[in-house]
Amino acid sequence: MDIADKIAAVGRMQQYIAAHWQEEITLEDLGNAAGYSKFYAARVFAQLTGKTPFAYIRALRLTQAAQALRDTDSKVIDAAMHSGFDSHDGFTRAFARQFGIAPQQYSRETPPVRYFVAYPVSHAHINFEEKQLMNETMSTVVTATVLQRPARKLVLLRAKTTQHGDYFAYCEEMSCEWEGLLGSIAEKFDAPALLTLPPNLVKSGTSNTAAGVEVPLDYAKPVPAGYDVIELPACDMLYLCGAPYENEDDFCKAIEIAFAAQHSYNPAPFGLAFAPELAPHFNFGACAANGAKLAMPVKKIA
Repeated sequence: MDIADKIAAVGRMQQYIAAHWQEEITLEDLGNAAGYSKFYAARVFAQLTGKTPFAYIRALRLTQAAQALRDTDSKVIDAAMHSGFDSHDGFTRAFARQFGIAPQQYSRETPPVRYFVAYPVSHAHINFEEKQLMNETMSTVVTATVLQRPARKLVLLRAKTTQHGDYFAYCEEMSCEWEGLLGSIAEKFDAPALLTLPPNLVKSGTSNTAAGVEVPLDYAKPVPAGYDVIELPACDMLYLCGAPYENEDDFCKAIEIAFAAQHSYNPAPFGLAFAPELAPHFNFGACAANGAKLAMPVKKIA
């Protein structure tokens, strides 16, 4: 079984888990989804994701429960039952192990915690040759929208060596846990993004790359160790959004299309100019349902 077959098999198991996480899932179910024996399927799953199937499922269920406690009036026992736990005590222990905080306290305070993000395993195994084989019939339509942003704070995790917003290099240096942690912040303006910082926002000893999320100016919750908080002035942000696409593995191509649009876009006919000194460049990534999304600061031409 070569690596491509393993990736495809684990991808099928991830899809099965995503569709059935609220139900009982057995190794037999995952083996059937993968098309291999249950024991071999479990071994390959752990090899490529770094988690056993049941650890992966538990992390996903606990994150769903945390989101319900953050965003709704769900009681802890309801979140426990909804996420497949049959006791309040068992759920509380598992939640505290996963997030470092009891669910009751989390429901009251909703501090940033490390949500589990179920990245498609194929995304971690894309190489240059595979990128060249991606779907070349994807739509190249990119829409531009200007949104006003008030003065705000930016919670960010700075890299030390990664340059120019290189996603894969950043995750290799800093790990990919930032997306789950920043995504857990209920007050965020938009999704977590990979940032390319202008020189005036680069701190000594760090690079021009970070991951971050915008929050209101009065945001005062504790910031996790290693993260920084800075203030950004009010400004307009130009959003470039690509079209949805069918194959989830085409996310690199979708982002390339958005970046190409950015490099060719001229805001001057609309009375605007790029203003990188006001805020970072935001790369929100891409997903099949919504396409790719970038944002950059602009200002009105005097």
